[in-house]
Amino acid sequence: MSHFFKQLKRVKLNEIMQAWKLPIALICSLFYRLHHKDLWIVCEDKNEARDNGYWFFKYVRENHPNQECVYAILKESPDFKQVSRWGATVEFGSLKHWIMYFASTKKISSQKSGNPNAAIFYFLEVYGIFKDKRIFLQHGVIKDDLKWLYYNVTKINRFICGAYPEWMYVNTVYGYPKGNVCYTGLCRFDGLHDIRTERLILIMPTWREWIADEDERLKEYEGTTEIPRTTYFLSWIDFIKDIHIRELSKKYNVKFIFFPHRNMQKYMKYFPVSDKYIEIACANDYNVQELLKKASMLVTDYSSVFFDMVYMKKPVSFYQFDYERFRAGQYSEGYFHYDNTVFGKSHRKKEDVFSDIERFICSKFKVSNSYIKAHNDFFRLYDTDNCKRVYDIVKNL
Repeated sequence: MSHFFKQLKRVKLNEIMQAWKLPIALICSLFYRLHHKDLWIVCEDKNEARDNGYWFFKYVRENHPNQECVYAILKESPDFKQVSRWGATVEFGSLKHWIMYFASTKKISSQKSGNPNAAIFYFLEVYGIFKDKRIFLQHGVIKDDLKWLYYNVTKINRFICGAYPEWMYVNTVYGYPKGNVCYTGLCRFDGLHDIRTERLILIMPTWREWIADEDERLKEYEGTTEIPRTTYFLSWIDFIKDIHIRELSKKYNVKFIFFPHRNMQKYMKYFPVSDKYIEIACANDYNVQELLKKASMLVTDYSSVFFDMVYMKKPVSFYQFDYERFRAGQYSEGYFHYDNTVFGKSHRKKEDVFSDIERFICSKFKVSNSYIKAHNDFFRLYDTDNCKRVYDIVKNL
């Protein structure tokens, strides 16, 4: 019950105001289902189609065209045109989305919620008022102790895992019934086998939850209400403006791209202007997966996107200037330990990261034999059948 009240505090007024759609959608869904007896509804974030949801939707439309499948996304999304070419879409959060969601037999999403209204459907689904079949495709390989993904919080029917140790950890710790957690590989991994590497260093930090609540606009972050003055923001600005970027780029003919997290993208005006050495990337202009495939190396802090690079057997370096605070304020450590992994070194100082970058440039971005051995154990499923395995899981649920 304590978790109920925690969730209640997070409810947004605009979500509650959408409650009028509930009775209408329920009634209409009964008639809708008469003509759509096995409808699957797929989504990611309401504004995106570039992750596991997109790859799964594309696979179904290409390989199982008779399976009715609809993708939920905002029409103003930069990804709308791309996903709509594969099949039917519905406006995310619309009344029609509510109707389809109630009428659908399978709800498939890369986000934990994956529904038209996070607040209302949380209570309907988690507290057993509305019985449905939900498949969580995931946003990335889990490495931390994410209590908000425990079974008592989600009641998800199928939890997809992208790596073997991750599957072992979630299956053991997160409290899911036997058979609910499935190791299939992530759907987007199907697209990580045609690699076209360039002399590119990609920098992709994750966000910090303690400064990410936009509803508390007067909340102070480290003594300021201005996010661009936080340690997080200033540290990454300092990194991308460092003279080492220019020197390494000129000396070795490499380019740097800094790709801010989606919560960071709204503050683009505070970043330095792109130049020939480093580009500050706008999310609307790039496909993340294509960037990862082109990059020879990744610099991140704690983003699980580094597993995509590891999947492609590419080097990674971790810039973790606020490690203790991150562990205390965001995610507790799970099965993965940064201090003893062969996939990349953890650094507190930016100078050590730049030394790491130069070392890999000089070695032509080669990784060690121990890295390859660990990769083979981590990704025991390494092929282009990830979407197929997920489809079989969904079909047989």
